[in-house]
Amino acid sequence: MYDVIVVGSGFSAIAVTCNLIEQLPASAKIAVIGDDPGFGRGTAYRTELYLHRLNVPAGRMSLLPHHPDDFVDWLKSRGRRLQAGDFASRSDYGLYVRDTLARLLRKRDGRCRVDLIKAKAAGCVDRYSSTLAFHLGNGDEITGKNVVLCLGVGNATLPVDLEGVPASARSRIIENPWRLSWLRRVAPSDAVCILGSGLTMIDQVLALRAHGHSGRIDVLSRRGLAPLGHASKPQVPLPIDVQMLPDTISGILKILRAKSRAAADWRGVMDGLRPATQALWQRLSSEERARFLRHALPWWNIHRHRVAPDVFDRFEKLVTEGTVRFHAGFLKSLGAEEGRLAASYRVRATRTIAEISADWLVNCTGMERAGISHSPLLKEMSRFHLIAPDPLGLGIEVNAASEVIAPSRISPARLFAVGALTAGQFWEITAVPDIRVQAKAVVEEIAANG
Repeated sequence: MYDVIVVGSGFSAIAVTCNLIEQLPASAKIAVIGDDPGFGRGTAYRTELYLHRLNVPAGRMSLLPHHPDDFVDWLKSRGRRLQAGDFASRSDYGLYVRDTLARLLRKRDGRCRVDLIKAKAAGCVDRYSSTLAFHLGNGDEITGKNVVLCLGVGNATLPVDLEGVPASARSRIIENPWRLSWLRRVAPSDAVCILGSGLTMIDQVLALRAHGHSGRIDVLSRRGLAPLGHASKPQVPLPIDVQMLPDTISGILKILRAKSRAAADWRGVMDGLRPATQALWQRLSSEERARFLRHALPWWNIHRHRVAPDVFDRFEKLVTEGTVRFHAGFLKSLGAEEGRLAASYRVRATRTIAEISADWLVNCTGMERAGISHSPLLKEMSRFHLIAPDPLGLGIEVNAASEVIAPSRISPARLFAVGALTAGQFWEITAVPDIRVQAKAVVEEIAANG
């Protein structure tokens, strides 16, 4: 039996675990369940390519919010010549997260017990009227008085089936681009078609160029929009009073556009809105949240989730010279013609059907939206009414303290969620600056109530 069980092996799980080590007494016992061999690094921070950068300056990326200079100090100790306003590599950040956990685990005096259990949680049930029990893939069972779900999301699947693609051509469809070994098979002059135009697309374009690719790259997405860049010099955030904003998406956008036109740089408006995003989201009705997801989300993403200035300049040069070409439309089918892949799509706002011919097709449609369907554990917990889906499909229902709203759970054991699973309540909860604050708050709640 454990005082706390952490389910997951990505950044959220490590942030929660580090806070637990710092805050719980020596008598406490913690179990961390995860089967990812890259424990704590996750997909994003496992890449080794130096051009794959963080999208947030190093000064705001410390794992523990009460040690704000921790990451910058770690960079300096490793001889990295970066300042708080610079954008570090994602590989370095993954190493920093690993090192921070290892440093806390090396502490012997006064530290609580932490068991890292390499297994997959297969099911969860109320047990003994006081705990939650997890059945593990290795046949074991563990129970806990407090549970924190830190399950992330996987890559989104291709939006069409592959029935029309011969088996011989399917090896040139890359469904998970983060397995970078596929890059070694690409010839310098090969034509590449990328589905999706977000941050993952930029990462893959730069990875291709770093591996010697010089051919054409066609990018297909529903709106043909790509992320914008951070300013080369940090902008002063423009303070925004959320309480003065209207309660409709159309009204909010009208005011933000006016502020952006009046500002020296629109980024100052976005950066000023950032600390208030969660409060603004929680003010919106379910109808307005749904309206945002339908109509405003793509524009929010490209302005909000920006790339490092030098990375943006490299990418923009490829666009300007015509190496990277954008297409706005809806993918209809995939096939093969004369030894090449053929992506058929409906051009946006028309009935016209067009086609992109390429040697490779890469799925960069991003991460799937957090939810229950992607996880066997969450589906099992839903079946027993231990959790409930968010009405908009943004993870599971939690309250303002990140505690899961369980419709029929009987035990007094407390169940929390951290990270993407709580997007329905907090919306902006996928970036490190937000998750680390949430993780600390959840652990404080657990520590205060035993």
